[in-house]
Amino acid sequence: MEKVYLETSFVSYLAARPSRELIMAGNQQITRDWWEFRRERYDLYLSQRVLDEIECGDPLAASERMRIVQDIPLLAIDSQIVVLAKELLFQGPFPERAEDDAIHVATATVHGIDYLLTWNCKHIANAEFIRDSEIICQSKGYKLPVICTPAELMGI
Repeated sequence: MEKVYLETSFVSYLAARPSRELIMAGNQQITRDWWEFRRERYDLYLSQRVLDEIECGDPLAASERMRIVQDIPLLAIDSQIVVLAKELLFQGPFPERAEDDAIHVATATVHGIDYLLTWNCKHIANAEFIRDSEIICQSKGYKLPVICTPAELMGI
């Protein structure tokens, strides 16, 4: 089976109360639909960085996010990932404040994940960032996973 790395924003959209904002509510529903109808097609993975991020904020919401992902295996964040993330930060498209985003991309890349699923379209699922990240990853001998939103992985 193909492998999917669930980035923090995916988990947050999945666990969140329905938004009153139309676009956000639609994205939340797409996320729930992907979770209900598509997740069984893939082997799912997270990293400790995702857990660290979803544990923040409102304790009840954090508890729900943690419950949802409790059985998903964690990918180790080792020195290769840290080095690649630094390359993405200092030689690539990621601003310093987006270190966590660079770690997500590096983790999925180094572990050979097929898809990185995210709603973070500012720093991760951004065409310019993807292009520049792909160049850096290839120069280091890695293949960047397909970075996409749940809508894209469902073919909507």
